[in-house]
Amino acid sequence: MKPTQETYTALQSAYEFFNRELFGGALPECLITLTRKEKRVYGYFWGQRFEEIGGTQKTDEIAMNPQHFKSRSVAQALSTLVHEMCHQWQAHHGTPSRSAYHNREWADKMESLGLMPSDTGQPGGKRTGQKVSHYIIPGGLFERVCAVILSDGFKLAWGEIVAEVEGDEGSGKGRTTRAKFTCPDCRANAWGKPDLNLVCGDCMVPMVAE
Repeated sequence: MKPTQETYTALQSAYEFFNRELFGGALPECLITLTRKEKRVYGYFWGQRFEEIGGTQKTDEIAMNPQHFKSRSVAQALSTLVHEMCHQWQAHHGTPSRSAYHNREWADKMESLGLMPSDTGQPGGKRTGQKVSHYIIPGGLFERVCAVILSDGFKLAWGEIVAEVEGDEGSGKGRTTRAKFTCPDCRANAWGKPDLNLVCGDCMVPMVAE
């Protein structure tokens, strides 16, 4: 396969597999994208982010950061996909809190699937909060189900060489030092270094790097 086809086919097949095995097929189709604007973020979910051109259908976005595909195991990368699928599950079947907040309902869903929420990504961290990662529960449901897809030969064939990233196409410059941030609630914009943690002063929610 060509790199684009190989990458997105793998992510789509993983989404369908986990939707079936962990969520009982309850999640609607979404658009999976790659994003590397915020290097410290493994991925994110954004509900109803895209609209059909010339139509009325809308779809969710699950973004994955390819900067971490090489530095983490495939199971860890797939756990990020399921982390974001839990946000999608809550958006359609639960009660989300304010934008980007990880509440108890989401945390309970994560834990039931074998992923322990933790704001440090390690045992003992807080299960809820504005910024919450997770770790794979040894012997838990996710670990067992993930072993099945890995045994079938699943792989992520391409990962970003972070230290050698070039500038945007046609810019003639090195990697950009500024990123656009958008408030997911009021859509206000701000610009700054890609690794900034910006909060909208009006909505008091984290702004998302575009």
